[in-house]
Amino acid sequence: MDRRGHGLRFTAVAVFVVLALTGFSSGRHHGHGSSHSGGGCSSSGQDHDSSSSSGGTSGSRYHDYDDDDDYTGGASGSGGSSSSSSSSTALQDATVRLIDCATPSRAYATVEVANPNATGARFTVTVAFLDARSERVEEGTEDAYVAGNDTTTVQVDLSSPGDAAKVDHCDPEPHAPAD
Repeated sequence: MDRRGHGLRFTAVAVFVVLALTGFSSGRHHGHGSSHSGGGCSSSGQDHDSSSSSGGTSGSRYHDYDDDDDYTGGASGSGGSSSSSSSSTALQDATVRLIDCATPSRAYATVEVANPNATGARFTVTVAFLDARSERVEEGTEDAYVAGNDTTTVQVDLSSPGDAAKVDHCDPEPHAPAD
């Protein structure tokens, strides 16, 4: 019986040595390469050296210790997009809609300014005052503060109230840039 136990122990050790020398994989995928084997001998697509990674940016290490293939390699290497932080600081233009144009008795146009941003900002509103032939009589601008995600009414005055009688219609710029 002692010989039989010795034979089993020798066989177990031999199997272990053979598997270790051939690069037996435990079935855990480490996110390296595109070929995956669920066990058995290693394939050339597996990377058992932790100093490099295939599919990511150079110098980065990625260790995925679960069985899911959720590796998302990218060019930024920082885990985030560099454009998202710069676009969040830039304010979008406000939208402008004409409510009333100037008349001979009213030397200003009234527009509605809508701020699409979460924060309040000052916007420069521009309105062209045009005659019956659509020629420019004057162009007026007004700076207005609009709270975040809000709308306000803005009055854009003619610099020469006497020109109000020449105005037939108004044409506001559809977008007002943030100051």
